[in-house]
Amino acid sequence: MFAQAVTVALAVVFVLATLKPQWLPGPLSQPAPGGSAGAGTAARPPGMPGGPSAAAGPESAAGILSYRDAATRATASVVNIFTSKNSRLAPDHPLLNDPMFRRFFGEQQRGAPSSSLGSGVVVSVDGYVLTNHHVVESADGIEVAWSDGRRASARLVGSDPESDLAVLKIEGDKASLKDLVAIEFGDPEQSRIGDVVLAVGNPFGVGQTVTMGIISALGRTQLGINTFENFIQTDAAINPGNSGGALVDTQGRLLGINTAIYSRTGGSLGIGFAIPVSTARTVMDQIVKTGAVVRGYIGVEPQDVTPELAQAFRLPRQDGAIIAGVMRSGPADKAGVKPGDILIEADGKVIPNTATMLNVIAQIPPGSTRKFVFVRDGREVGIDITVGKRPAPGARQAP
Repeated sequence: MFAQAVTVALAVVFVLATLKPQWLPGPLSQPAPGGSAGAGTAARPPGMPGGPSAAAGPESAAGILSYRDAATRATASVVNIFTSKNSRLAPDHPLLNDPMFRRFFGEQQRGAPSSSLGSGVVVSVDGYVLTNHHVVESADGIEVAWSDGRRASARLVGSDPESDLAVLKIEGDKASLKDLVAIEFGDPEQSRIGDVVLAVGNPFGVGQTVTMGIISALGRTQLGINTFENFIQTDAAINPGNSGGALVDTQGRLLGINTAIYSRTGGSLGIGFAIPVSTARTVMDQIVKTGAVVRGYIGVEPQDVTPELAQAFRLPRQDGAIIAGVMRSGPADKAGVKPGDILIEADGKVIPNTATMLNVIAQIPPGSTRKFVFVRDGREVGIDITVGKRPAPGARQAP
């Protein structure tokens, strides 16, 4: 009798739930098709399909599924950079008449200018633009263009080949610069692997483009791209023409300047590199103030201490920077540094490798004296070195 009664009761509930759900108490009724969970309906738990998070309104859904606000903020400050370079061959240069030259290089227009393109980021309402050194290197004319069609000429304030950064100044009076939108700076130190980032630039000259990815790695060094390296690695698509463009976070704040890609085809393979904005600001401030970047220098040829090197030469440790050569009459030579010394500390900072060594010494003001700790013959030796000014690339003497 009990089993039969339960069976009949369940059958009645099933019929009512199907035909007349409003007759049932709230916990037993089904939600109306397309309706939201409320009084008299059974709500799904948050996070489950159809629950509150899935049925969120357009505003919250846009915050999760779209980065249009960040893209809008960033694209207003990113410009396309067009450079022109006059031909270095004079109109009457004999090469232009050489049959073999024409066979391999085609018929050259005499004195015709060449052009290239890249990207840049407006960083102040005064008209300063950050970009890459290689974008504007040897350019005779520079022009910037916005995505809305506006164009303006610009001049090179200064560049730093060793960090591959350059600063431009958009030409014009205050009235013509009143519509400039300067990008907001972010904090790369707060970034973490896995954070979503957007890359903004002008790839292949197709026009301003926004791509999305994540931060794949931080602090990339020893890539052989620049002398001073501390790259943010990202899988956001970066292609030729993106150089000098912005890498921004999901709030549209600048994290880095896109500068290089790893590629076997010339296109994006998901390995791109950006210079952190912390480095870019330091370089920019010096260029704007003095027209050049001043770095510390002690005049040594360093080499990483690898496990293999440590074993072969029976070195006492497997970190630090071994001094392979010392420049004659340089700051280190005058202080008594010898080839074979291993630098383990500079200005109170631990030196695990040559990349760290270069960055630490570069930040020491020239003319100041700092303590350097070396390992020599198995013993730690402290040496005070008066740091010199780092010469321009190509001007340094051989050790």
